[in-house]
Amino acid sequence: MASIVKSFWASPCFALNFNKKRHSRSQIQFLASGDSAAAALSVDSVKVNGIVNGVSSSVVKEKEETDGFSIEVGHGHMGSNVEEKKREKVSEDVKLEPLWDDGYGTQSVKDYLELAKEIIKPDGGPPRWFTPISCGPPLKDSPILLFLPGMDGLGLGLILHHRSLGKVFQVRCMHIPVQDRTPFEVLVEWVEETLRSEHSSAPKRSIYVVGDSLGGCLALAVAARNPNIDLVVILANPATSFGRSQLQPLLPLLEALPDELHTTVPYLLSFVMGDPVKMATANIDSMLPPTQYFEQLSANLTGLLPRLSGLSDIIPKETLLWKLKLLKSAAAYANSRLHAIKAEVLVLASGKDNMLPSKDEAWRLSRSIRNCKIRYFKDNGHTILLEDGVNLLTIIKGTSTYRRSRNYDFVADYLPPSKSEFKQALLSNGWFRNYTGPVMWSTMEDGKIVRGLSGVPNEGPVLLVGYHMLMGLELVPLIEQFLLEKKILVRGIAHPTLFSQLVESEDKNFSFFDTVRLYGALPVSASNLFKLFATKSHVLLYPGGAREALHRKGEEYKLFWPDQPEFVRMAARFGATIVPFGVVGEDDIAEMVLDYDDLIRIPNIGDNIRRDNEKYKDLNIRAGRSGEEAYSNKGKARDVKGQN
Repeated sequence: MASIVKSFWASPCFALNFNKKRHSRSQIQFLASGDSAAAALSVDSVKVNGIVNGVSSSVVKEKEETDGFSIEVGHGHMGSNVEEKKREKVSEDVKLEPLWDDGYGTQSVKDYLELAKEIIKPDGGPPRWFTPISCGPPLKDSPILLFLPGMDGLGLGLILHHRSLGKVFQVRCMHIPVQDRTPFEVLVEWVEETLRSEHSSAPKRSIYVVGDSLGGCLALAVAARNPNIDLVVILANPATSFGRSQLQPLLPLLEALPDELHTTVPYLLSFVMGDPVKMATANIDSMLPPTQYFEQLSANLTGLLPRLSGLSDIIPKETLLWKLKLLKSAAAYANSRLHAIKAEVLVLASGKDNMLPSKDEAWRLSRSIRNCKIRYFKDNGHTILLEDGVNLLTIIKGTSTYRRSRNYDFVADYLPPSKSEFKQALLSNGWFRNYTGPVMWSTMEDGKIVRGLSGVPNEGPVLLVGYHMLMGLELVPLIEQFLLEKKILVRGIAHPTLFSQLVESEDKNFSFFDTVRLYGALPVSASNLFKLFATKSHVLLYPGGAREALHRKGEEYKLFWPDQPEFVRMAARFGATIVPFGVVGEDDIAEMVLDYDDLIRIPNIGDNIRRDNEKYKDLNIRAGRSGEEAYSNKGKARDVKGQN
């Protein structure tokens, strides 16, 4: 039987090298609508195929070169339903593997501005949907994602996220031509028509609506008018707070501003709407040495700032005045209907939004909408989706928001971590890994002990069974090592508390609990364990649970396992390989000064602990059991929060 032994001691730092993806430049065509001429443009990995009224408006055939293989995507003159069948057929037998390339960081705001030059050419057409070719073919049964843009109206606001979102969504981007003056109510009806059409074609499939600023008002309005459709609404700094915005006093000034001075407005707006430094760092590898990092940042800023003059073409004076008036009516329309929204809502709020009071607005919306979550980004500006440090798919996954049907399935709907997400995790956990130096050892079939995880089977189902030590600090290095060495994701069985609203932090930042969910943790239950074994997964189980990780003084290396085995019978049914493992050294890193028994006696602190225990009592999954994990003191939980 294979086994793992893990030990901790101080060791030198080690560096990881990720091969950076090569990019080819290719000529791409974009056709808007009507009789407009095709415009050839050359950009890095940005390709857009306009689709108007459900019919492809161009015939494009692209061959994209990637690392070691090529993909051909053909687009002919066909209806949208045929297009979707073709796209699904391409990815029908494909599934995402751990450390898949999500393409995050391969595109930047410079690509947005370059592509905007072509898409803003007037054609006299109405608003329309288009599908970016850079999204690629999605996985089978991927839900629809409708992107509703902000004040620019271009529909390119997800350009940093096209490749990652395009793998797991059927992406549709809304484009409002610069000269279009469609009233807000008509835009609501137009989006609603598309929404109902998609719902009628696949009534059991969830529909995602991502609204950026002005698009956030549009998304909320549509959600309020369609409470019976399964919607997931994601709002990026929604403009529902326009009544308290700093832009309101600018309206009369802009109307009186001479046309020859309007060219200065885009430069001012660019600093109000977003953080240029955050935009410039969006495609820089954060693992570069400091010298190279700042050299590339300087080059990006130098190349970005001159392109900001193009904003005067994207939002000319007449269009800017119209959009500000549109914002006012949109905010009033959406705010009057918040009570009718039944959709699942996720709000992304920036702390440095100089255009709207987005932080306060996020809290207001969470109180007004019955099913609303917040994620707060204190260092980002208004154009949060075009700035560094915000991977939209990562946020969707970490908040357990991605689902293909009305009910979230922790196994079927789970998306493994991508390469960029893993790099970010390694950076954030680097201090712990470098100062403790975790080392893994495993036992081969012949009994030989080797360094690394060679003794653990590559093929599942595999059940890893071990014990927690101090604060469960061994968990993260174990999962990281499996990904680094074997590219295997270990799915951890965790306490249901981690998936409840009780662990939502007060600051609403992307928290440790989001990261735990991102890396595959799922609530302990017989059905979840059954599904994992059925899909031949590698499963991680700690029978002692959180009580073992939160042990008291004098309980180092002590097990808190239940009296009855809870996993052996099901593992035997699927023929799973059981791999026991132990940890040495972690409990010796630090000496515990105060434990639970000490804290519960301290005034105020003890009262807070008791209140928390009362909240968690309904989530105790071993009530009535005997042994260390059982209830005590006349049936009340001694430490419900720390039991698993």
